[in-house]
Amino acid sequence: MALTGVGMREISVNVSRRNVRYFDDPLVIKTLFSSTQLAWLWGALRVWVGYQWVAASMHKVGNPAWIQSGIAIQKFWKTAIAVPYHGQPRAPFDWYRDFLAWLLTSHAAPIMARLVAYGELAVGIALILGAFVDVAAFAGVFMSWNYLMAGSISLNPVMIVGEVLLIMSRKVAGYYGLDQYIVLRSSDDKASRWKTWRPHGD
Repeated sequence: MALTGVGMREISVNVSRRNVRYFDDPLVIKTLFSSTQLAWLWGALRVWVGYQWVAASMHKVGNPAWIQSGIAIQKFWKTAIAVPYHGQPRAPFDWYRDFLAWLLTSHAAPIMARLVAYGELAVGIALILGAFVDVAAFAGVFMSWNYLMAGSISLNPVMIVGEVLLIMSRKVAGYYGLDQYIVLRSSDDKASRWKTWRPHGD
């Protein structure tokens, strides 16, 4: 084991008779993203992000324009790909506009509208309850990214930052949530994931 820059350690371990070297996280990274002492911080961020997704889904779930006909998302796509006489289209990249145009011509609006509406609701509920936080946050990043690509700014940049932080803190982001019970019951070593690093622990 050797010390390297910025407080990292180079550690050698034997895995399947092969010597594998990896770099341990710096002290500040461990404290910020792997310590249960800061689990409350990531729990608060998780609930806030989850609430935003649930709130966004409320005007979609139960709305026939989203759940039945898909007209709502069809209008959204048409607005995104429309090229005005002056200025730039809402969707700035040609390849993404082509993708949205393909969705329109393939009549995918009803299916995609349901996926968006229920996907937002599912991600929001999962994050609020702290269940499968890393998966839910990744799905949230994907949806937020697609909104951005279609020219919808709103809170999406902030949401992406929050969701990436939740992915980085996935070890403890669901500590005060269902993840603690889901992970503990599904792991062979029931204490493995929650043996997180503490600044003054052993």
